Amino acid sequence: MPIGSGTILDAPVYAEAPVNKALTPEQKVDFLREMYRIRRFEQVALKNYQQGKMGGFLHLYTGQESVAVGTISLLAENDHVVTAYRDHGHALAVGMSMEECMAELFGKATGCSKGKGGSMHLFAPDKNYWGGHGIVAGQTPLGLGIAFGLKYKGIKGCCLCYLGDGAVNQGPFHEALNLASLWSLPVIYVIENNQYSMGTSLDRSSAFSKCLAARAEGYAMDWDVINGEDLYEIRAKTQAAIERAHGSCRPSIIEIDTYRYYGHSVADANAKKYRAPEEIERYQTLHDPLRLWKQRLIDEGLLDEATADQIDHQAREEADAAARFADESPFPTEKEIFSDVYWEVDNHTESGRRGRHFFND
Repeated sequence: MPIGSGTILDAPVYAEAPVNKALTPEQKVDFLREMYRIRRFEQVALKNYQQGKMGGFLHLYTGQESVAVGTISLLAENDHVVTAYRDHGHALAVGMSMEECMAELFGKATGCSKGKGGSMHLFAPDKNYWGGHGIVAGQTPLGLGIAFGLKYKGIKGCCLCYLGDGAVNQGPFHEALNLASLWSLPVIYVIENNQYSMGTSLDRSSAFSKCLAARAEGYAMDWDVINGEDLYEIRAKTQAAIERAHGSCRPSIIEIDTYRYYGHSVADANAKKYRAPEEIERYQTLHDPLRLWKQRLIDEGLLDEATADQIDHQAREEADAAARFADESPFPTEKEIFSDVYWEVDNHTESGRRGRHFFND
């Protein structure tokens, strides 16, 4: 169902899917909590960016929170995540703290990448989270490689590889799809279709009939389209792809229709020119995933307005505290410039001792 054609209240069937019926009331409320945390984190990040406390680019996830929370909530111990440059939401959803995420945006030594990655390169290997990547579609072969490693080692798991609608036309993505199907690898490509690749609408950037995910048919892969407003639908349909990866070691493409409230990045000065302000307001008013999930929980008798306000307040306080932590943290020292660049060098492996590296010249 294309985004904008209805709301989650029009399609209660997905609430009855086994993966959703098994949810406890606490888990459902936690989904709202995680979405609020992502949104408030992004708002505080934007404020500090505008105050000149961050360098580089800043790609905000505001409006897409249900995608990261819904899909990542399904992952098990041996499942992995790799994504593109709009990566803050995924990082928080896998369990990274606001402090280490915000400090990385500030370029501080206490950041998850020790201040060397910035906004587009958040990493948490201990949580099977393999980044943020700034090259459009550059993460898609990496997702393939993670899936290959799982199969090669005989580990029952999968890799969720996220990309935007603008990345589907890049060559590496199609090369990855071909190998994923040929080698039967447990990778799930999640197209977060927010309708605009940078400043170009989907109709003007991609040749397609009904949806982008249907390109999977050219590679003998299964695919589906998901209404990103509906957390229940996200979980039900993503679970089917995960079961396919775990049980049959087959790849999938799922396209989740969503919407970003801000520009491609904070540097996108034309965000309200290539799309009408009324369009943005309509999505914020009628299709906001936080508003809809909150209303769903209220309708199910699991939440009241006062509790929702408290959850929101706690998320705001946590985000503000993370910004203070980042602001007060030290920058990396000059002597650390060569550390955490090559794993082999840091760990004194044979390759690290004998290989030639760019800083040897």
